[in-house]
Amino acid sequence: MSGAAEKGSTTTKTPGDFLKSIRGRPVVVKLNSGVDYRGILACLDGYMNIAMEQTEEYVNGQLKNKYGDAFIRGNNGS
Repeated sequence: MSGAAEKGSTTTKTPGDFLKSIRGRPVVVKLNSGVDYRGILACLDGYMNIAMEQTEEYVNGQLKNKYGDAFIRGNNGS
């Protein structure tokens, strides 16, 4: 038997650990509308509100706008 479920394995990554590890790194945020935002992840919260730096907006794969900083509002679950 091999893999993450193997006995003796002590490292478990949570989604929060992953999100913390990518702060400050380039990301692509794809919206349901088909618009992509590409930039540096500045911060993210539990509601999936996203702050990005050096952000570029792509529509159908074509660069449409460049923003210094951008805020993408997440879903509050209601």
